[in-house]
Amino acid sequence: MKQKISFICTNCDHFLPQWLGCCPECKEWNTIEEKQASTHTTSHRRIVKMQDITTVDVLPTQRIVSGVKEWDRVMGDGIMPGAFMMLTGDPGIGKSTLLLQIAYQLSQQHNVLYFSSEESLEQIKLRAERLNCIGKKLLFSDQAHLDDIVSTCEEYKPSVVIIDSLQNCFMSQTQLLPGSIGQLKEAAFKLMRLAKDNKISIILTGHITKDGLMAGPKTLEHMVDAVFYLQGEDRWQTRVLRAVKNRFGTINELGFFEMNEQGLQEIPHINEHLLQEVTHSPGSVLISYIEGTRPLILELQALTITTKFGMPQRVVSGIDHTQVVLIAAILEKYLQVKLSAHDIFFKISGAFKIKGSSIDLGIALALLSSFFQKPLPEKTIILGEISLTGQIKPINYINLHINEAEKFSINNIVIAKNQKFDYTSCTTKRLGHVYELLSLFE
Repeated sequence: MKQKISFICTNCDHFLPQWLGCCPECKEWNTIEEKQASTHTTSHRRIVKMQDITTVDVLPTQRIVSGVKEWDRVMGDGIMPGAFMMLTGDPGIGKSTLLLQIAYQLSQQHNVLYFSSEESLEQIKLRAERLNCIGKKLLFSDQAHLDDIVSTCEEYKPSVVIIDSLQNCFMSQTQLLPGSIGQLKEAAFKLMRLAKDNKISIILTGHITKDGLMAGPKTLEHMVDAVFYLQGEDRWQTRVLRAVKNRFGTINELGFFEMNEQGLQEIPHINEHLLQEVTHSPGSVLISYIEGTRPLILELQALTITTKFGMPQRVVSGIDHTQVVLIAAILEKYLQVKLSAHDIFFKISGAFKIKGSSIDLGIALALLSSFFQKPLPEKTIILGEISLTGQIKPINYINLHINEAEKFSINNIVIAKNQKFDYTSCTTKRLGHVYELLSLFE
């Protein structure tokens, strides 16, 4: 059979007629490989039977619940049977610790297999003893041969399989190195078919790049049903489990854990944790921000100071700096507050990264509070969007924000004039335009 030689990018699957050092589609270097394709189609074809979607039977599916509420929430109220998922994060952040604890909890009601390609069984036992996760129902192996892992899963028929990590698994029938782009794609495809054909939920751990993104080809992220990042907070021993892709739940959902001698312990009331270090001072305001399905009460901190150089500085962390610059420009336009002659330093307390227009009003009041060196009334939460014309607009899910604030005795709320919400015992201050912001500092 005549063969036609072509080239394909192993990162984005882009086809090329000739080899290039850099893929013109994804701009990655050294990802072009030779691929041989037949010039005519095979004769072994069959007609696929098409089906009316109304005739498809959908059986009720019960999710696999661990009992660890922070984990189950991020999964989408439990793991979906047959789900193919990836957990990634910095080295030493606690991925293996978290999965060992979850595997132990799941093994109380389900069959769970744990394959560790990075650690020996002796190392795993030492960690399990420290975490008090010793049990006969949870089965371990340090096997890294992918074909043997697949055969074992087909034989045992477990409910959940954990493979730590995908980058260290290998296949004997190929010459691909463990961790290479081709190996990751082929291994992921085999495991995906294992999950879907046998209704086995598979959780993989993966490495990340120096930019903090999941290592491997982008195709890998498309293959899996869900991608979760385990991230650390700089000051506390807090770990944040974040869903960035989830076909069976809400994306951007967060789960909070605290690292201690007993492993990762869930933090069910994160806002109580966040409010412990809130300061009542100029430049500090409270906002409520929804991440996933839960509102987080965060402190915005602003510092404005007359610039000593020709070009004012804009140092912003935790939020898009253009949003802060935009709000500063609106305030200068309508209130004649010369922020363009001031250095602006702005951050989100707790090292969170947030985005969205619902925090516009909070940014504006934090800047003005620092500029005038006057704090807002204590226990005040700011909820509103600001348009380019200076109008203050309502935000979505206002009742969710207010109900969460009331739990912590935050009894002053600054909102848009035409914001609609259910009855609350809080004192509300309604504003229609940025002109009215100055009244808060008189």
